[in-house]
Amino acid sequence: MLGSDPAVPAMSEEEFRLLRELFHAHCGLWFRDDNRYLLERRLGPRVQALGLRDFSDYHRHLRFDPGREAELDEATDVITTNETYFFREPYQLRAFSSEILPALARRNAGERRLRILSAGCSTGEEVYTVAMLVRESRLFEGWDVDVVGCDISRRCVAHARAGAYGEHAFRNPEVEPLRRWFRLRGGKWAVEEAIRRSVRFQRENLLDPGALATVPRLDAVFCRNVMIYFDLEARRRVLARLHEKLRPGGWLLLGHSESLLNVTAAFELVHLEDDLVYRRPEGPEEWP
Repeated sequence: MLGSDPAVPAMSEEEFRLLRELFHAHCGLWFRDDNRYLLERRLGPRVQALGLRDFSDYHRHLRFDPGREAELDEATDVITTNETYFFREPYQLRAFSSEILPALARRNAGERRLRILSAGCSTGEEVYTVAMLVRESRLFEGWDVDVVGCDISRRCVAHARAGAYGEHAFRNPEVEPLRRWFRLRGGKWAVEEAIRRSVRFQRENLLDPGALATVPRLDAVFCRNVMIYFDLEARRRVLARLHEKLRPGGWLLLGHSESLLNVTAAFELVHLEDDLVYRRPEGPEEWP
């Protein structure tokens, strides 16, 4: 039987197990038993590109070859799912605009500084959406505003830095009022320079011990639909890092399908008018 590429033999159960464990250790992704064909289809072209015989050779390459780090980057790019668009999950974004941003404006009025992170930002639509909402609020004129996006995929980070998008990225009609922050150039919608100056992007593996080392203490973190691909241990490791980076009272915004129930009690659930979000409690509490 042949794999997805006729030049590469099908992935055996043992090869799937070894590769699954390797990627889990590297970046926290966990592939269920029924995901073997998915991994085979996405990694088959990498096996062929390196001139290897099969997935066993590929596993050895990722473990021991001097170029393993570069290939891990390439492999991570092809196995990660990057589904995003502007103004995704609008209920939460409306709550962010109407309740969280005014609360942060009051809290930080003395220092006039705002720090927001989009963890797992993919191709950058969420980062630019957040930056536009901050600008549209008119609460932070003259402030030092820094909106940071991070992702493990080099390809996604490069796309985000380019700041140019096709029409498909605007498929949520609620983004239309924000179109004024774009200009049509060469068939792509390019983000205005005024917004680009308030954001930055960097490559981060959230499971690395030194992840987010260059990111300052944060007022709010968006980490939406990132940890759904992680097992419980990886989720707790990522949440511990975000808890460390958030200021006491800082906000954590997850995807609508995500919950911290049975994961950690380190964040408190806050009922806003339009959504439920999490917050790091006030006070010196350490990660439990």
